[in-house]
Amino acid sequence: MTQTTVTEDFRCGYIAIVGRPNVGKSTLMNKLIGAKISITSRKAQTTRHRITGIQTRDNAQFIYIDTPGFQTRHNNALNKTLNRTVSNTLVSCDVVLFIVEAGSFDTADQQVLEQIPKGVPVILVINKADKIKDKALLMPFAQKVAAERDFAAIVPVSARQGFQLDQLEAEIRTYLPNNASIFSEDDITDRSEKFLATEIVREKVFRYVGDELPYTSTVVLEKFEQEGQLRRIFAAILVERDMHKAMVIGNKGARLKEISTTARLDMEKLFGGPVYLEIWVKVKSGWADNEAGLRAYGYE
Repeated sequence: MTQTTVTEDFRCGYIAIVGRPNVGKSTLMNKLIGAKISITSRKAQTTRHRITGIQTRDNAQFIYIDTPGFQTRHNNALNKTLNRTVSNTLVSCDVVLFIVEAGSFDTADQQVLEQIPKGVPVILVINKADKIKDKALLMPFAQKVAAERDFAAIVPVSARQGFQLDQLEAEIRTYLPNNASIFSEDDITDRSEKFLATEIVREKVFRYVGDELPYTSTVVLEKFEQEGQLRRIFAAILVERDMHKAMVIGNKGARLKEISTTARLDMEKLFGGPVYLEIWVKVKSGWADNEAGLRAYGYE
């Protein structure tokens, strides 16, 4: 792998991306690093893991950590585990991006803000700024949120459209320590292809089945083989009941085919080569929603 040339002013550090569910954290990280490694969905709790995305410039290496949305409702084992993931991330990062949706700041946002340690620089990122037709409203909204904390910077952006992401990156670099790069310049994540393949399938399940399917449904990789550039991937979607299995498969298998096709295309784009993908839908047996079960299925 190519190594980064380090100058005296080269900076490198970890940037945590936090916010309540569905404010665009994963979309923002994907745009910042220029590749889709963290899955996105309108469904809350899509991100269940700590995902690291890496962007290397001539003068800095940005190591972004996309966290699950901090859960303020439903005090169950899954949400406790997700929240612990967020808290553990915050104590070890150099900069925090606190993401809010333009025009919306409520008690859920406030509760997330209260979890951020006092000693770390926090940049307020007002996402979805493109949806505010009257841009004059952005200033009073920013002032309202800024009254809650002394932010290092405030940057309105549109993660989806890429609006002002260069400015955001410049602000982040200001607060990174002078360090040599940690990863090679062609690395975009520290996650394995097996993990990314599983996440891509899970995203498509959420996208095409949506609110019909319980949160406890998950995806496991049964086999991952590589022959030259070809990757052969066999995955299973695990659901709780036969009725959920029927939802995922769809009429004459149409929905499962759509999930498989779109997942394969995303994998081929990310991995840079052809993918043969087979997906089965299976009903779980003896799987409980507890911390031991969560860890067994990768919820750490």
